[in-house]
Amino acid sequence: MIDFIIALVMGGIIGWLASIVMRTDAQQGIFLNIIVGCVGSILGRLLLGGFLGGGHLRGDAFDWRTLVTAFIGAIILLAIVNLFRRGRVR
Repeated sequence: MIDFIIALVMGGIIGWLASIVMRTDAQQGIFLNIIVGCVGSILGRLLLGGFLGGGHLRGDAFDWRTLVTAFIGAIILLAIVNLFRRGRVR
């Protein structure tokens, strides 16, 4: 149960940092930051897991490779959302 809570907290922090980088922080709240961070972690693991070798937020939340993979995945997710919503990446 504690792994799930840590994954949510780390997902929220990663989603918040990615939203600052992509300049969407004013549009989303804490709930959407958590979703972006967690889904971005899954997306990053699928796309970059072979290169960086990062783990999952539930198991290896404090491993630097997991954090970098999740952060890049969250940025990619926000870029895709911005592309469909605004017609441009940023």
